Amino acid sequence: MYGWCGKILCIDLQKQKTSTLELPEDIYHGCIGGKGLAGYLLRDKMTLQWDHPDMPLVLMTGPLVNTRSPTSGRMCVMSRSPLTATVADSSVGGSFATSLKKAGWDGIVITGKSRELCGIEISNSQCSFLPAPELREKTVGQTSNQLKSNSSHMVVGPAAENGARLANIVVDSHFFAGRNGLGLVCAAKNLKFITVQGKGKTPVYDPEGLEKAREDISRLISASPVLSGELGFSSLGTGAMFDLMDSRRMMPTDNFRQSSFVRAGEMNANSYHTRYHPKKAGCAGCHIQCKRKARDNRPMPEFETMSHFSALIGNQDKEAVVEANRLCTEYGLDTISTGATLACYAEITGESLTPEKILSLIEEIAFDRGEGRELSRGSEEYAATMGRPEAAMTVKGQELAAYDPRGAYGMALAYATSTRGACHLRSYPISHEILRKPVVTDRFSFAGKARIIKISEDMHAVVDSLTACKFTFLSATLEEYAQALTAVTGINYSSQDLLSIGEKIYFRERMLNSQNGFTARDDDLPERFFITSGGSFQDLEIPPLDREKFLEARHNYYRIRGLDSDGLPKQEKAQGLGLW
Repeated sequence: MYGWCGKILCIDLQKQKTSTLELPEDIYHGCIGGKGLAGYLLRDKMTLQWDHPDMPLVLMTGPLVNTRSPTSGRMCVMSRSPLTATVADSSVGGSFATSLKKAGWDGIVITGKSRELCGIEISNSQCSFLPAPELREKTVGQTSNQLKSNSSHMVVGPAAENGARLANIVVDSHFFAGRNGLGLVCAAKNLKFITVQGKGKTPVYDPEGLEKAREDISRLISASPVLSGELGFSSLGTGAMFDLMDSRRMMPTDNFRQSSFVRAGEMNANSYHTRYHPKKAGCAGCHIQCKRKARDNRPMPEFETMSHFSALIGNQDKEAVVEANRLCTEYGLDTISTGATLACYAEITGESLTPEKILSLIEEIAFDRGEGRELSRGSEEYAATMGRPEAAMTVKGQELAAYDPRGAYGMALAYATSTRGACHLRSYPISHEILRKPVVTDRFSFAGKARIIKISEDMHAVVDSLTACKFTFLSATLEEYAQALTAVTGINYSSQDLLSIGEKIYFRERMLNSQNGFTARDDDLPERFFITSGGSFQDLEIPPLDREKFLEARHNYYRIRGLDSDGLPKQEKAQGLGLW
Protein backbone atom coordinates (compact mmCIF):
# COMPACT_ATOMS: atom_id res chain seq x y z
CA MET A 1 0.00 0.00 0.00
CA TYR A 2 0.98 3.62 -0.51
CA GLY A 3 0.53 6.05 2.40
CA TRP A 4 -0.20 3.33 4.92
CA CYS A 5 2.35 1.01 6.52
CA GLY A 6 -0.21 -1.80 6.66
CA LYS A 7 0.86 -2.77 10.18
CA ILE A 8 -0.54 -1.92 13.63
CA LEU A 9 1.45 -2.71 16.77
CA CYS A 10 -0.60 -4.54 19.42
CA ILE A 11 0.81 -4.36 22.95
CA ASP A 12 -0.37 -6.51 25.85
CA LEU A 13 0.97 -4.86 29.00
CA GLN A 14 -0.07 -7.68 31.30
CA LYS A 15 1.84 -10.33 29.35
CA GLN A 16 4.42 -7.81 28.10
CA LYS A 17 4.10 -9.25 24.63
CA THR A 18 3.54 -7.68 21.23
CA SER A 19 1.93 -8.80 18.00
CA THR A 20 1.23 -7.29 14.62
CA LEU A 21 -2.26 -6.60 13.26
CA GLU A 22 -2.59 -6.48 9.48
CA LEU A 23 -6.05 -5.36 8.35
CA PRO A 24 -7.52 -5.88 4.87
CA GLU A 25 -6.82 -3.01 2.51
CA ASP A 26 -10.52 -2.17 2.13
CA ILE A 27 -10.69 -1.37 5.86
CA TYR A 28 -7.93 1.17 5.43
CA HIS A 29 -9.61 2.61 2.34
CA GLY A 30 -12.96 2.96 4.12
CA CYS A 31 -11.72 4.20 7.50
CA ILE A 32 -8.68 6.18 6.22
CA GLY A 33 -6.82 6.19 9.57
CA GLY A 34 -6.73 8.23 12.78
CA LYS A 35 -10.20 8.63 14.29
CA GLY A 36 -11.86 6.44 11.66
CA LEU A 37 -9.58 3.46 12.08
CA ALA A 38 -9.39 3.82 15.87
CA GLY A 39 -13.20 3.83 16.08
CA TYR A 40 -13.35 0.73 13.90
CA LEU A 41 -10.93 -1.11 16.22
CA LEU A 42 -12.92 -0.07 19.32
CA ARG A 43 -16.37 -0.90 17.94
CA ASP A 44 -16.74 -4.10 20.01
CA LYS A 45 -15.05 -2.79 23.17
CA MET A 46 -16.88 0.42 24.08
CA THR A 47 -19.25 -1.22 26.57
CA LEU A 48 -16.27 -2.06 28.78
CA GLN A 49 -15.45 0.33 31.62
CA TRP A 50 -12.56 2.68 30.95
CA ASP A 51 -10.34 0.98 33.55
CA HIS A 52 -11.05 -2.59 32.43
CA PRO A 53 -7.77 -4.24 31.37
CA ASP A 54 -9.34 -5.26 28.05
CA MET A 55 -10.37 -1.67 27.25
CA PRO A 56 -7.89 -0.64 24.54
CA LEU A 57 -6.03 2.63 24.36
CA VAL A 58 -5.56 3.25 20.64
CA LEU A 59 -3.00 5.59 19.05
CA MET A 60 -3.58 5.94 15.33
CA THR A 61 -1.86 7.95 12.61
CA GLY A 62 -3.23 8.68 9.14
CA PRO A 63 -2.01 8.09 5.57
CA LEU A 64 -0.78 11.68 5.14
CA VAL A 65 1.54 11.48 8.16
CA ASN A 66 5.26 11.41 7.28
CA THR A 67 4.57 12.84 3.84
CA ARG A 68 4.86 16.39 2.49
CA SER A 69 1.16 17.01 2.97
CA PRO A 70 0.71 20.20 5.08
CA THR A 71 -0.17 19.93 8.81
CA SER A 72 -0.05 16.14 8.65
CA GLY A 73 1.99 15.40 11.77
CA ARG A 74 -0.96 14.51 14.00
CA MET A 75 -2.35 11.42 15.68
CA CYS A 76 -5.69 10.34 17.16
CA VAL A 77 -5.78 8.88 20.69
CA MET A 78 -8.99 7.03 21.52
CA SER A 79 -10.55 4.97 24.32
CA ARG A 80 -13.55 5.36 26.66
CA SER A 81 -13.68 8.45 28.86
CA PRO A 82 -13.27 8.31 32.66
CA LEU A 83 -14.84 11.79 32.83
CA THR A 84 -17.92 11.34 30.64
CA ALA A 85 -18.19 7.58 29.93
CA THR A 86 -18.58 8.52 26.25
CA VAL A 87 -16.32 7.80 23.32
CA ALA A 88 -13.07 9.59 24.14
CA ASP A 89 -10.77 10.77 21.39
CA SER A 90 -8.26 13.54 20.92
CA SER A 91 -6.18 14.79 18.02
CA VAL A 92 -2.65 15.61 19.17
CA GLY A 93 0.29 17.16 17.37
CA GLY A 94 4.02 17.13 18.01
CA SER A 95 6.27 14.64 16.25
CA PHE A 96 5.05 11.34 17.77
CA ALA A 97 2.83 10.42 14.81
CA THR A 98 5.60 11.14 12.31
CA SER A 99 8.10 9.09 14.33
CA LEU A 100 5.63 6.21 14.60
CA LYS A 101 5.13 6.11 10.83
CA LYS A 102 8.90 6.27 10.35
CA ALA A 103 9.15 3.25 12.64
CA GLY A 104 6.83 1.39 10.25
CA TRP A 105 3.55 1.45 12.20
CA ASP A 106 0.18 2.98 11.39
CA GLY A 107 -0.82 2.84 15.03
CA ILE A 108 -0.68 1.14 18.42
CA VAL A 109 -3.38 -0.78 20.30
CA ILE A 110 -2.59 -1.12 24.01
CA THR A 111 -4.45 -3.56 26.27
CA GLY A 112 -3.85 -5.17 29.66
CA LYS A 113 -2.37 -3.71 32.82
CA SER A 114 1.28 -3.91 33.76
CA ARG A 115 2.10 -5.42 37.16
CA GLU A 116 4.29 -2.42 37.89
CA LEU A 117 4.72 1.06 36.47
CA CYS A 118 6.43 0.71 33.13
CA GLY A 119 7.39 2.44 29.92
CA ILE A 120 7.59 1.33 26.31
CA GLU A 121 10.43 1.99 23.86
CA ILE A 122 9.75 1.57 20.14
CA SER A 123 12.65 1.68 17.73
CA ASN A 124 11.61 0.79 14.19
CA SER A 125 10.21 -2.78 14.40
CA GLN A 126 11.52 -3.40 17.94
CA CYS A 127 9.40 -2.83 21.06
CA SER A 128 10.85 -3.04 24.58
CA PHE A 129 9.21 -2.90 28.02
CA LEU A 130 11.04 -0.93 30.72
CA PRO A 131 10.26 -0.98 34.45
CA ALA A 132 9.74 2.58 35.68
CA PRO A 133 8.81 2.55 39.39
CA GLU A 134 11.24 5.41 40.04
CA LEU A 135 9.15 7.67 37.78
CA ARG A 136 5.95 7.40 39.79
CA GLU A 137 4.49 10.87 40.47
CA LYS A 138 7.31 12.48 38.51
CA THR A 139 6.21 15.46 36.46
CA VAL A 140 6.10 15.44 32.68
CA GLY A 141 9.34 17.43 32.53
CA GLN A 142 11.14 15.22 35.05
CA THR A 143 10.05 12.11 33.16
CA SER A 144 10.93 13.51 29.74
CA ASN A 145 14.44 14.35 30.96
CA GLN A 146 14.99 10.66 31.69
CA LEU A 147 14.00 9.53 28.18
CA LYS A 148 16.09 9.27 25.02
CA SER A 149 16.64 12.73 23.62
CA ASN A 150 16.49 11.57 19.99
CA SER A 151 13.01 10.06 20.28
CA SER A 152 9.49 11.44 20.41
CA HIS A 153 7.56 10.62 23.55
CA MET A 154 4.16 10.63 25.22
CA VAL A 155 3.97 10.86 29.01
CA VAL A 156 1.40 10.99 31.79
CA GLY A 157 1.98 13.16 34.84
CA PRO A 158 1.13 12.77 38.53
CA ALA A 159 -2.47 13.92 37.97
CA ALA A 160 -3.25 10.75 36.03
CA GLU A 161 -1.44 8.52 38.52
CA ASN A 162 -3.44 10.08 41.36
CA GLY A 163 -6.78 9.43 39.66
CA ALA A 164 -7.69 12.86 38.25
CA ARG A 165 -10.43 12.56 35.63
CA LEU A 166 -9.11 15.76 34.09
CA ALA A 167 -5.76 14.15 33.21
CA ASN A 168 -4.24 14.45 29.73
CA ILE A 169 -1.54 12.61 27.86
CA VAL A 170 1.34 14.98 27.04
CA VAL A 171 3.31 14.53 23.82
CA ASP A 172 6.81 15.92 23.40
CA SER A 173 6.42 17.94 26.63
CA HIS A 174 4.20 20.53 24.98
CA PHE A 175 1.24 18.96 23.13
CA PHE A 176 -1.91 17.63 24.79
CA ALA A 177 -4.02 14.63 23.91
CA GLY A 178 -6.63 16.61 25.79
CA ARG A 179 -10.17 16.47 27.16
CA ASN A 180 -12.02 13.38 28.41
CA GLY A 181 -9.34 12.18 30.87
CA LEU A 182 -7.32 10.03 28.44
CA GLY A 183 -4.28 10.34 30.73
CA LEU A 184 -6.17 8.42 33.40
CA VAL A 185 -6.82 5.56 30.95
CA CYS A 186 -3.09 5.36 30.34
CA ALA A 187 -2.25 5.46 34.07
CA ALA A 188 -4.84 2.75 34.81
CA LYS A 189 -2.71 0.45 32.68
CA ASN A 190 0.39 1.33 34.75
CA LEU A 191 1.92 2.93 31.67
CA LYS A 192 4.03 6.02 32.33
CA PHE A 193 5.51 6.73 28.89
CA ILE A 194 6.07 5.60 25.33
CA THR A 195 9.05 6.65 23.24
CA VAL A 196 9.35 6.05 19.51
CA GLN A 197 11.98 6.59 16.87
CA GLY A 198 12.30 5.37 13.31
CA LYS A 199 14.10 5.96 10.05
CA GLY A 200 11.66 4.72 7.45
CA LYS A 201 9.90 6.63 4.68
CA THR A 202 6.23 6.51 3.80
CA PRO A 203 5.75 5.53 0.13
CA VAL A 204 3.78 8.02 -1.96
CA TYR A 205 1.97 6.91 -5.13
CA ASP A 206 2.16 10.23 -7.01
CA PRO A 207 4.82 12.60 -5.61
CA GLU A 208 4.15 15.23 -8.28
CA GLY A 209 0.42 15.16 -7.57
CA LEU A 210 1.12 15.53 -3.84
CA GLU A 211 3.41 18.48 -4.49
CA LYS A 212 0.67 20.16 -6.53
CA ALA A 213 -1.88 19.61 -3.71
CA ARG A 214 0.68 20.82 -1.19
CA GLU A 215 1.24 24.03 -3.13
CA ASP A 216 -2.51 24.65 -3.38
CA ILE A 217 -3.03 24.14 0.37
CA SER A 218 0.02 26.24 1.30
CA ARG A 219 -1.13 29.07 -0.94
CA LEU A 220 -4.57 29.10 0.70
CA ILE A 221 -2.98 29.10 4.17
CA SER A 222 -0.72 31.98 3.23
CA ALA A 223 -3.69 33.99 1.92
CA SER A 224 -5.74 33.46 5.11
CA PRO A 225 -5.84 36.48 7.46
CA VAL A 226 -6.90 34.19 10.34
CA LEU A 227 -3.92 31.87 9.90
CA SER A 228 -1.19 34.01 8.35
CA GLY A 229 -2.25 37.62 8.83
CA GLU A 230 -0.55 40.19 11.01
CA LEU A 231 -2.99 39.42 13.85
CA GLY A 232 -3.47 35.76 12.94
CA PHE A 233 -2.45 32.44 14.49
CA SER A 234 1.00 32.40 12.90
CA SER A 235 1.80 35.81 14.39
CA LEU A 236 0.10 35.68 17.81
CA GLY A 237 -0.76 32.00 18.30
CA THR A 238 -4.32 30.89 18.99
CA GLY A 239 -4.51 33.68 21.58
CA ALA A 240 -5.33 35.87 18.58
CA MET A 241 -8.95 34.83 19.27
CA PHE A 242 -9.00 36.54 22.68
CA ASP A 243 -9.92 40.09 21.64
CA LEU A 244 -12.28 38.82 18.96
CA MET A 245 -14.30 36.67 21.35
CA ASP A 246 -14.64 39.47 23.86
CA SER A 247 -15.60 42.02 21.21
CA ARG A 248 -18.34 39.64 20.07
CA ARG A 249 -19.53 39.49 23.71
CA MET A 250 -19.13 35.72 23.92
CA MET A 251 -16.15 35.35 26.25
CA PRO A 252 -17.23 33.12 29.16
CA THR A 253 -16.84 35.22 32.30
CA ASP A 254 -17.53 34.49 35.98
CA ASN A 255 -18.43 30.84 35.31
CA PHE A 256 -20.61 31.75 32.30
CA ARG A 257 -22.70 34.27 34.25
CA GLN A 258 -21.44 37.03 31.94
CA SER A 259 -20.12 37.03 28.38
CA SER A 260 -17.61 39.88 28.41
CA PHE A 261 -14.47 40.47 30.50
CA VAL A 262 -13.84 44.03 31.62
CA ARG A 263 -10.02 43.51 31.66
CA ALA A 264 -9.84 41.73 28.31
CA GLY A 265 -7.73 44.47 26.72
CA GLU A 266 -5.03 43.97 29.36
CA MET A 267 -5.00 40.16 29.05
CA ASN A 268 -4.94 39.66 25.28
CA ALA A 269 -2.35 37.95 23.09
CA ASN A 270 -0.49 41.17 22.35
CA SER A 271 -0.03 41.84 26.08
CA TYR A 272 1.57 38.40 26.51
CA HIS A 273 3.74 39.00 23.45
CA THR A 274 4.93 42.33 24.89
CA ARG A 275 5.71 40.91 28.31
CA TYR A 276 7.12 37.46 27.50
CA HIS A 277 8.56 37.87 23.96
CA PRO A 278 7.63 34.28 23.06
CA LYS A 279 9.15 32.28 20.24
CA LYS A 280 7.19 30.19 17.76
CA ALA A 281 6.68 26.44 18.07
CA GLY A 282 4.44 23.90 16.39
CA CYS A 283 3.82 20.40 15.12
CA ALA A 284 5.93 18.43 12.69
CA GLY A 285 4.91 19.15 9.11
CA CYS A 286 3.22 22.48 9.89
CA HIS A 287 4.40 25.97 8.94
CA ILE A 288 1.57 27.82 10.73
CA GLN A 289 3.43 27.34 14.05
CA CYS A 290 0.57 28.39 16.33
CA LYS A 291 2.26 27.30 19.59
CA ARG A 292 4.35 29.67 21.69
CA LYS A 293 7.15 29.27 24.24
CA ALA A 294 8.37 32.00 26.57
CA ARG A 295 12.04 32.94 26.56
CA ASP A 296 12.48 30.90 29.75
CA ASN A 297 11.04 27.93 27.77
CA ARG A 298 7.72 27.81 29.63
CA PRO A 299 4.81 26.88 27.37
CA MET A 300 2.62 29.88 26.67
CA PRO A 301 -1.14 29.50 27.11
CA GLU A 302 -3.38 29.01 24.11
CA PHE A 303 -6.67 30.84 23.68
CA GLU A 304 -8.92 28.57 25.77
CA THR A 305 -6.34 28.49 28.57
CA MET A 306 -5.90 32.28 28.46
CA SER A 307 -9.66 32.75 28.69
CA HIS A 308 -10.51 30.12 31.32
CA PHE A 309 -7.69 31.10 33.68
CA SER A 310 -8.60 34.79 33.46
CA ALA A 311 -12.17 35.78 32.52
CA LEU A 312 -13.86 32.59 33.66
CA ILE A 313 -12.38 32.69 37.17
CA GLY A 314 -11.99 36.47 37.57
CA ASN A 315 -8.18 36.50 37.45
CA GLN A 316 -6.34 39.58 36.21
CA ASP A 317 -2.76 38.37 36.67
CA LYS A 318 -1.00 37.25 33.44
CA GLU A 319 1.81 35.54 35.32
CA ALA A 320 -0.77 33.44 37.17
CA VAL A 321 -2.20 32.35 33.80
CA VAL A 322 1.24 31.41 32.46
CA GLU A 323 2.14 29.57 35.65
CA ALA A 324 -1.23 27.78 35.77
CA ASN A 325 -0.63 26.64 32.19
CA ARG A 326 2.87 25.43 33.12
CA LEU A 327 1.61 23.48 36.12
CA CYS A 328 -1.16 21.85 34.09
CA THR A 329 1.44 20.83 31.50
CA GLU A 330 3.83 19.46 34.12
CA TYR A 331 1.14 17.61 36.06
CA GLY A 332 -0.74 16.49 32.94
CA LEU A 333 -4.05 18.31 33.49
CA ASP A 334 -6.53 19.53 30.89
CA THR A 335 -6.49 23.31 31.06
CA ILE A 336 -10.06 23.79 29.82
CA SER A 337 -11.63 21.39 32.32
CA THR A 338 -9.33 22.49 35.14
CA GLY A 339 -10.11 26.19 34.63
CA ALA A 340 -13.85 25.49 34.37
CA THR A 341 -13.78 23.34 37.50
CA LEU A 342 -12.07 26.16 39.41
CA ALA A 343 -14.78 28.53 38.15
CA CYS A 344 -17.44 26.16 39.46
CA TYR A 345 -15.60 26.00 42.79
CA ALA A 346 -15.44 29.80 43.01
CA GLU A 347 -19.17 30.17 42.36
CA ILE A 348 -20.18 27.56 44.92
CA THR A 349 -17.81 28.67 47.69
CA GLY A 350 -18.09 32.39 46.95
CA GLU A 351 -14.31 32.60 47.25
CA SER A 352 -12.29 35.07 45.22
CA LEU A 353 -9.46 33.14 43.56
CA THR A 354 -6.13 34.84 44.14
CA PRO A 355 -3.15 33.79 42.01
CA GLU A 356 -1.80 31.84 44.98
CA LYS A 357 -5.12 30.03 45.46
CA ILE A 358 -5.37 29.14 41.76
CA LEU A 359 -1.94 27.53 41.74
CA SER A 360 -2.44 25.72 45.05
CA LEU A 361 -5.75 24.22 43.86
CA ILE A 362 -4.11 22.96 40.67
CA GLU A 363 -1.45 21.24 42.76
CA GLU A 364 -4.07 19.75 45.09
CA ILE A 365 -6.01 18.38 42.08
CA ALA A 366 -2.86 16.81 40.65
CA PHE A 367 -1.79 15.17 43.92
CA ASP A 368 -5.26 14.30 45.25
CA ARG A 369 -4.96 16.45 48.34
CA GLY A 370 -7.26 18.77 50.27
CA GLU A 371 -10.02 20.36 48.23
CA GLY A 372 -8.42 18.92 45.12
CA ARG A 373 -9.77 15.46 45.94
CA GLU A 374 -13.31 16.50 45.07
CA LEU A 375 -12.30 18.85 42.25
CA SER A 376 -10.24 16.17 40.49
CA ARG A 377 -13.46 14.38 39.54
CA GLY A 378 -14.56 17.28 37.37
CA SER A 379 -17.01 20.10 37.92
CA GLU A 380 -20.20 18.08 37.37
CA GLU A 381 -19.54 15.59 40.14
CA TYR A 382 -18.08 18.28 42.40
CA ALA A 383 -21.18 20.49 42.00
CA ALA A 384 -23.50 17.54 42.62
CA THR A 385 -21.58 16.62 45.77
CA MET A 386 -21.94 20.21 47.01
CA GLY A 387 -25.69 20.23 46.29
CA ARG A 388 -25.26 22.84 43.53
CA PRO A 389 -25.52 20.90 40.24
CA GLU A 390 -26.61 24.05 38.38
CA ALA A 391 -23.12 25.52 38.84
CA ALA A 392 -21.45 22.94 36.59
CA MET A 393 -21.19 24.18 33.00
CA THR A 394 -20.94 20.80 31.32
CA VAL A 395 -22.46 18.62 28.61
CA LYS A 396 -22.31 14.87 29.23
CA GLY A 397 -19.99 15.66 32.14
CA GLN A 398 -17.39 17.59 30.15
CA GLU A 399 -16.75 21.28 30.72
CA LEU A 400 -17.52 23.87 28.02
CA ALA A 401 -14.68 25.58 26.17
CA ALA A 402 -14.12 29.33 25.87
CA TYR A 403 -17.06 30.17 23.59
CA ASP A 404 -20.29 31.28 25.25
CA PRO A 405 -23.13 29.49 23.39
CA ARG A 406 -25.49 32.45 23.86
CA GLY A 407 -23.32 34.37 21.40
CA ALA A 408 -23.29 31.74 18.63
CA TYR A 409 -26.27 29.44 18.25
CA GLY A 410 -24.46 26.93 16.06
CA MET A 411 -21.96 26.58 18.88
CA ALA A 412 -24.85 25.92 21.28
CA LEU A 413 -26.11 23.06 19.12
CA ALA A 414 -22.60 21.72 18.54
CA TYR A 415 -21.84 21.59 22.27
CA ALA A 416 -25.02 19.58 22.82
CA THR A 417 -24.61 17.06 20.00
CA SER A 418 -20.89 16.41 20.47
CA THR A 419 -20.21 12.72 21.04
CA ARG A 420 -17.45 13.32 23.59
CA GLY A 421 -19.26 15.88 25.73
CA ALA A 422 -19.03 19.66 25.38
CA CYS A 423 -16.52 20.26 22.61
CA HIS A 424 -15.84 23.23 20.36
CA LEU A 425 -13.82 21.15 17.90
CA ARG A 426 -16.32 18.48 16.86
CA SER A 427 -17.68 20.88 14.23
CA TYR A 428 -16.10 24.27 15.08
CA PRO A 429 -19.06 26.48 14.06
CA ILE A 430 -16.98 29.48 15.18
CA SER A 431 -15.52 29.19 11.68
CA HIS A 432 -18.67 30.43 9.92
CA GLU A 433 -20.43 32.23 12.78
CA ILE A 434 -17.47 34.42 13.80
CA LEU A 435 -14.59 33.97 11.33
CA ARG A 436 -16.90 34.01 8.29
CA LYS A 437 -15.39 30.86 6.76
CA PRO A 438 -16.41 29.33 4.40
CA VAL A 439 -19.54 31.51 4.39
CA VAL A 440 -21.15 33.90 6.86
CA THR A 441 -24.13 32.70 8.92
CA ASP A 442 -26.27 34.61 11.39
CA ARG A 443 -24.84 33.69 14.77
CA PHE A 444 -28.05 34.63 16.58
CA SER A 445 -30.23 32.22 14.63
CA PHE A 446 -30.77 28.45 14.68
CA ALA A 447 -31.98 28.53 11.06
CA GLY A 448 -30.00 26.08 8.94
CA LYS A 449 -27.64 25.23 11.82
CA ALA A 450 -28.73 21.58 12.13
CA ARG A 451 -27.51 20.73 8.65
CA ILE A 452 -24.40 22.89 8.97
CA ILE A 453 -23.38 21.19 12.22
CA LYS A 454 -24.02 17.70 10.83
CA ILE A 455 -21.94 18.32 7.70
CA SER A 456 -19.19 19.99 9.73
CA GLU A 457 -19.07 17.07 12.18
CA ASP A 458 -18.64 14.72 9.22
CA MET A 459 -15.89 16.90 7.77
CA HIS A 460 -13.95 17.14 11.02
CA ALA A 461 -14.24 13.37 11.53
CA VAL A 462 -12.39 13.03 8.21
CA VAL A 463 -9.82 15.66 9.19
CA ASP A 464 -9.06 13.68 12.36
CA SER A 465 -8.73 10.53 10.25
CA LEU A 466 -6.31 11.87 7.63
CA THR A 467 -4.81 13.09 10.21
CA ALA A 468 -4.55 16.85 9.63
CA CYS A 469 -4.99 20.06 11.62
CA LYS A 470 -8.47 21.57 11.88
CA PHE A 471 -7.05 25.09 11.64
CA THR A 472 -5.96 24.38 8.06
CA PHE A 473 -9.63 24.15 7.11
CA LEU A 474 -10.13 27.79 7.93
CA SER A 475 -8.54 28.26 4.51
CA ALA A 476 -8.28 24.95 2.62
CA THR A 477 -11.12 22.51 1.95
CA LEU A 478 -11.68 18.78 1.59
CA GLU A 479 -11.26 19.29 -2.15
CA GLU A 480 -7.55 20.01 -1.78
CA TYR A 481 -7.05 17.30 0.82
CA ALA A 482 -8.87 14.74 -1.35
CA GLN A 483 -6.28 15.54 -4.03
CA ALA A 484 -3.48 15.08 -1.49
CA LEU A 485 -4.93 11.78 -0.25
CA THR A 486 -5.39 10.51 -3.80
CA ALA A 487 -1.80 11.41 -4.63
CA VAL A 488 -0.44 9.71 -1.52
CA THR A 489 -2.48 6.49 -1.66
CA GLY A 490 -3.27 6.03 -5.33
CA ILE A 491 -6.94 5.58 -4.36
CA ASN A 492 -9.25 8.02 -6.13
CA TYR A 493 -11.00 10.02 -3.39
CA SER A 494 -13.34 12.95 -4.02
CA SER A 495 -14.38 15.47 -1.39
CA GLN A 496 -17.84 13.86 -1.36
CA ASP A 497 -16.26 10.45 -0.80
CA LEU A 498 -14.50 11.87 2.25
CA LEU A 499 -17.70 13.41 3.61
CA SER A 500 -19.48 10.08 3.25
CA ILE A 501 -16.69 8.37 5.18
CA GLY A 502 -16.92 11.09 7.83
CA GLU A 503 -20.66 10.51 8.20
CA LYS A 504 -20.02 6.82 8.80
CA ILE A 505 -17.31 7.57 11.38
CA TYR A 506 -19.49 9.99 13.32
CA PHE A 507 -22.59 7.80 13.18
CA ARG A 508 -20.57 4.93 14.62
CA GLU A 509 -19.72 7.13 17.61
CA ARG A 510 -23.42 7.85 18.16
CA MET A 511 -24.02 4.09 18.07
CA LEU A 512 -21.26 3.42 20.59
CA ASN A 513 -22.60 6.06 22.97
CA SER A 514 -26.15 4.71 22.66
CA GLN A 515 -24.89 1.28 23.73
CA ASN A 516 -23.89 2.95 27.00
CA GLY A 517 -27.25 4.59 27.61
CA PHE A 518 -26.78 8.06 26.09
CA THR A 519 -30.00 9.59 24.75
CA ALA A 520 -31.51 12.98 23.94
CA ARG A 521 -31.48 13.95 27.61
CA ASP A 522 -27.67 14.06 27.34
CA ASP A 523 -27.69 16.24 24.22
CA ASP A 524 -28.52 19.34 26.21
CA LEU A 525 -27.02 22.49 27.68
CA PRO A 526 -26.98 23.69 31.30
CA GLU A 527 -30.19 25.48 32.25
CA ARG A 528 -28.27 28.71 32.86
CA PHE A 529 -28.05 29.41 29.15
CA PHE A 530 -31.83 29.33 28.76
CA ILE A 531 -32.77 31.52 31.71
CA THR A 532 -29.90 34.01 32.11
CA SER A 533 -28.58 36.57 29.63
CA GLY A 534 -24.90 36.99 28.88
CA GLY A 535 -25.23 40.68 29.60
CA SER A 536 -26.50 43.95 28.18
CA PHE A 537 -23.77 46.02 26.56
CA GLN A 538 -23.67 49.37 24.83
CA ASP A 539 -23.22 47.74 21.44
CA LEU A 540 -25.09 44.47 21.90
CA GLU A 541 -27.60 42.49 23.94
CA ILE A 542 -26.83 38.79 24.64
CA PRO A 543 -30.20 37.26 25.56
CA PRO A 544 -30.79 33.76 26.92
CA LEU A 545 -31.21 31.00 24.38
CA ASP A 546 -34.79 30.24 23.33
CA ARG A 547 -35.33 26.68 24.55
CA GLU A 548 -38.09 25.87 22.09
CA LYS A 549 -35.99 26.97 19.14
CA PHE A 550 -33.00 25.05 20.50
CA LEU A 551 -35.07 21.87 20.80
CA GLU A 552 -36.45 22.39 17.31
CA ALA A 553 -32.90 22.71 15.96
CA ARG A 554 -31.87 19.57 17.84
CA HIS A 555 -34.89 17.71 16.42
CA ASN A 556 -33.87 18.81 12.92
CA TYR A 557 -30.34 17.62 13.61
CA TYR A 558 -31.63 14.20 14.68
CA ARG A 559 -33.67 13.92 11.49
CA ILE A 560 -30.77 14.90 9.25
CA ARG A 561 -28.31 12.69 11.14
CA GLY A 562 -30.59 9.63 10.94
CA LEU A 563 -31.50 9.45 14.64
CA ASP A 564 -34.92 8.94 16.20
CA SER A 565 -36.68 11.50 18.39
CA ASP A 566 -34.73 10.28 21.44
CA GLY A 567 -31.38 10.76 19.72
CA LEU A 568 -30.83 7.05 19.11
CA PRO A 569 -29.43 5.69 15.83
CA LYS A 570 -32.05 4.34 13.44
CA GLN A 571 -31.38 0.81 12.24
CA GLU A 572 -32.15 1.62 8.62
CA LYS A 573 -29.63 4.48 8.66
CA ALA A 574 -26.97 2.25 10.20
CA GLN A 575 -27.68 -0.40 7.58
CA GLY A 576 -27.42 2.18 4.83
CA LEU A 577 -23.98 3.15 6.12
CA GLY A 578 -22.89 -0.48 6.41
CA LEU A 579 -22.66 -0.30 10.21
CA TRP A 580 -25.41 -2.76 11.18
